[in-house]
Amino acid sequence: MPKLKTRRAAAKRFRTTGSGKFIRRKANKNHLLEHKGSDRKNRLSHKEVVDDRDEENVSLMLPYL
Repeated sequence: MPKLKTRRAAAKRFRTTGSGKFIRRKANKNHLLEHKGSDRKNRLSHKEVVDDRDEENVSLMLPYL
């Protein structure tokens, strides 16, 4: 059985938690930040658990995580 390749783009964007779930960054924190409020920017800085509907796709891209 050949080894599976990890999708490197996904490996840079997702990490696993201790319970095996995937965490990700939130969107809208890269640029155009001047008009966004500090509360909003602070909320966007926190990590988020990947939704259940996307969990299978992420796990297929990261076979050894």
